[in-house]
Amino acid sequence: MSRPLGQVELQHGAATDVGLVRQVNEDSFLVAPPVFVVADGMGGHDGGDVASAIVVEEFARLADEGYDPRRGAEVVAATLTSCQQRIEQYGAHQRLGGAGSFHAGTTAVVALLVEDAGETKWLLANLGDSRIYRFSEGVLEQVSVDHSVVQELVEAGTITADDAAVHPERHIITRALGATEGAEADYFLLPLPAVERLLLCSDGVTGMIGDDQVARILAAAADPRDAAEQVVRAAVAAGGKDNATAVVVDVVGLAHDHPYDSERQRVSLEQKLGALP
Repeated sequence: MSRPLGQVELQHGAATDVGLVRQVNEDSFLVAPPVFVVADGMGGHDGGDVASAIVVEEFARLADEGYDPRRGAEVVAATLTSCQQRIEQYGAHQRLGGAGSFHAGTTAVVALLVEDAGETKWLLANLGDSRIYRFSEGVLEQVSVDHSVVQELVEAGTITADDAAVHPERHIITRALGATEGAEADYFLLPLPAVERLLLCSDGVTGMIGDDQVARILAAAADPRDAAEQVVRAAVAAGGKDNATAVVVDVVGLAHDHPYDSERQRVSLEQKLGALP
């Protein structure tokens, strides 16, 4: 039996680190139950960090003001649109001030609780190559699908997943907030019992440590605060070539016996939850 949103107990932890190479941490994160966000900014100092901070500000407002859990996807889409507009306005202001080709952008991964068909579920959204994983019964599974050049090559059968990990264009993304043409997020619905633990992270984590190491950390760290800190620490220890951020969320007191088909859940907003009004 599903519990109302207010009765779902969540435990969480978060950590971020500038890494060993970058001078500025362009990652931002939000932990405001039942809303969680990681955003990885692009565009350099005063570009990427501002763009990612805008995402956190907009979703923090959503968490503070509340939302209709029955219209979660519409609410997330509207919030992402607000983020896009603010980032575009910020870039235009910088260029008018003489910043020439100034451009700011950011990835975003979002997780929040919603109601669907009378049940409380996770609604997940992603833009870019920051990732969302679910961890259940000792198995780590990537739920989000990277919006990147190499992911498109993998899906086309041109390269393998192992090739993608070392491909010279692995950091080129195909969708992001701040892109001039805008971009549509991918949305996923997960039943609560299908998820023991969620991990939201920037590519400063996944670009430095593999899924096997992430899984070992999540399995060994019972406290989500320790899990988030250890994931980020491992990414920095592996070279820290980028900012690294992790948010870990546990749903407490649920039986984890709900079947979950990740490919079936990879659908667009229009397909799964109906077109926006």
